[in-house]
Amino acid sequence: MQSLKEIMPAARNNINTQFIVLEKGRITLEGGENKTCLGLVADESASVHFQFWNEECEAFQPGDIVRLSNGIFSYNRSNHLVLRAGKRGKVEKVGEFTMAFVESPNMSEISWVPDPNNSGKYIQESIISPRSRIFPPMV
Repeated sequence: MQSLKEIMPAARNNINTQFIVLEKGRITLEGGENKTCLGLVADESASVHFQFWNEECEAFQPGDIVRLSNGIFSYNRSNHLVLRAGKRGKVEKVGEFTMAFVESPNMSEISWVPDPNNSGKYIQESIISPRSRIFPPMV
């Protein structure tokens, strides 16, 4: 299992991790037929924006502990960097409310650039925001 702090953008499904759902946004329709909603998820190392699709939007709630198999971390249609199951990945609920987590750094709030020494990888260029700008911390 990877920690969220170890993930980096990629064009293929290869992320296996576990996290807790902290928040979920509203459900929207993509292309008139697919439901999506963004969530803020975290583990003990970092947080990230997670894109839920169709039945996943209702199946997972804040406090759920979720295991992602063969996930992908890439840009969605709205040009946001998100973690998601994609077509070949799988998400499943494995528990509730019993997981340590941090909200910073948020891996979706990092600017990534191609690695000049390895065309198949990305490296962190800069931090856009240490916390989610979509789900700001409650004061």
